[in-house]
Amino acid sequence: MLALRNRREAHVLATVIETEGSASARPGAKALIGRDGALIAGWVGGGCAESAVRQAALEALRNQCPRIVALDLDDEVLGTGMPCGGSMRVYVEPVLPPPALWILGHGRVAECLCRFGATLGFRAIVNDTPAPDPARYPDAAEIIGDDYGYEQLTPLAGDAVVIATQHKGDHVSAVRALRSPAACIAVIASRKRSRLVLEFLRGEGFTEEELLRLHAPAGLDLGARTPEEIALSVMGEIVMLRRGGSGRPMRDNAARHGAEAPQRRARAPAIALETP
Repeated sequence: MLALRNRREAHVLATVIETEGSASARPGAKALIGRDGALIAGWVGGGCAESAVRQAALEALRNQCPRIVALDLDDEVLGTGMPCGGSMRVYVEPVLPPPALWILGHGRVAECLCRFGATLGFRAIVNDTPAPDPARYPDAAEIIGDDYGYEQLTPLAGDAVVIATQHKGDHVSAVRALRSPAACIAVIASRKRSRLVLEFLRGEGFTEEELLRLHAPAGLDLGARTPEEIALSVMGEIVMLRRGGSGRPMRDNAARHGAEAPQRRARAPAIALETP
């Protein structure tokens, strides 16, 4: 699990939490399942029980949500195909790598982004040329220097990239970022500079759909002026996009939901279904 975490690979830990009858595994038995559904280590029962747990692991990774799987080991038709005379319940827990915040550039805004990102649970990676001062980024998980072509910019699908290069190569780094699967790419720039960057990217062949991942100028409209406030507005937008927020004031959301509550209650089903 440590090796998988260091490689930032998602995986699943399956734990038997309850058994009845002649189930082969016992409570506490564990198995480690890779992102491709392969059994890496451990054991939670043989045959179709293992197959069912591996399938549940893949679903848990897709949904990014843990679940409890009930396996019927007493019915070869409706159960797992193993008439062993028992049953078991398995807790399937996806282990997802923390998202990375790639910060390109330097200066007070970049320093604040690093600190805020680490506080919010991101793995902060600072990429600056020629060589960033580690003392200015005490919360960085990784510091990259002398990367003029941004070859070391390799974000995953759930990562965010913030370009704070102060107009120095921001269009080049934006190309590299857009060719990656990064979920959000933010460019800290003026409206004029943002327009120039977008025009350059269109000239490089990027479609309007691809450019939707690029947020320029970056950040929520907080009226930010100081570097700290600018960094806060950028991180606020990244969190909003990651969590599916609206960006509206909570007071407005509460008022809107309050007005819709009677309608929701009227449509509520008579029987609530319990889910694990």
